[in-house]
Amino acid sequence: MPSVRDIKRRIASVKKTEQITKAMKMVSAAKFRRAQERIIAARPYGRKINDVLKSLAFRAGADAHPLLSKGEEGVIEIVVISGDKGLCGAFNNNVFKETDRIIRSNQNKEINLTLIGKKCCDYYRKRNWNIRNTYSDIFNNIGYEHAVRITREITKNYIDEEIEKVIMVYNEFKSAVSQQVVCKQLLPIEITEDIADENPVDFIYEPDRQSIINELLPRSMEVIIYTALLDSVAAEHAARMSAMENASRNASEMIDSLTLKYNKARQAAITKELLEIVAGAEALSG
Repeated sequence: MPSVRDIKRRIASVKKTEQITKAMKMVSAAKFRRAQERIIAARPYGRKINDVLKSLAFRAGADAHPLLSKGEEGVIEIVVISGDKGLCGAFNNNVFKETDRIIRSNQNKEINLTLIGKKCCDYYRKRNWNIRNTYSDIFNNIGYEHAVRITREITKNYIDEEIEKVIMVYNEFKSAVSQQVVCKQLLPIEITEDIADENPVDFIYEPDRQSIINELLPRSMEVIIYTALLDSVAAEHAARMSAMENASRNASEMIDSLTLKYNKARQAAITKELLEIVAGAEALSG
C-alpha cells in the first residue's frame, strides 16, 4: 500500500493537472464563441454560392471551364484538414481514419495529399505518401487569404496535371458537443439530383457567360474551402472544450478517490502508533 506521503504527492499532482484542464477549457470556450459566430455568419453565403455554382455548372456544361471537366483517371488529390494542436479527443483521429479509408479504397490509383493543419502534416510525413502541399500554423489567425492561396494551388494542380478528382476531408461543426467528419468532392463540380431535375433554362449573362464562369468558379471554390476551414476551427475548439471538461471531471473523481485512500492510510498509521504506545506502556508496567 502506498505511504501517506506518496498519496499526498499524487493528490497535489492531480490537482495541478485539474487546474490546467480547467484553464484550457476556459480558453477553448472563449475561442469557440468567436469561431462559432464566424462559421454561422459564413454558412448562408457559402451554401447559396454553392447552389449557384452547381446550377451554373449544370447549364454551362463540362466544356465551359477546366474546373468542370473530369481529368484522366488514375490520380486523386485529397485535401485533409486537421487541427494544429492535440488534446481535443478524437477530433484529429476521425479525419485520419476517413482519409485512410479513402486511400485504401483507391489503392490502384496515385494519391496526392494536400495537408492543412500541423497534426495531419506530422501524421502523414511518417507514411509513404506523396505530399504535394502543407499548410500548418494557420488556424491561430485564419483569414480568407489562406483560402485564396490554398484554392489557387489546388485548381492549378487540377488543371495542369489533369487530376481525376479532388476530395476534401474535414470536421464539420454541428454543435458544441457534436462534430461530423465530412468527405466532399471539390473538383470536378458534382451535379446533384435536385439540380439535374431542374428545367435547364439558361440565364441571361452580363457581360458574357464565359467571363462570369471564369470569375465565379474560382471565387466559389475559395468560399467553399474558407467555410470548411471555419468549420474545422469551430469543431476543434468545441471538441477540446468537451475533452477538457471530461478530463477535469475525471481529475476531480480521482482526487476524491485519492483523498479517501489518504484518509484511510493516515487513520491506519495513527491506529498503528496508538497500538505501539499502548503495547509499550503495558510492557513497562508489567
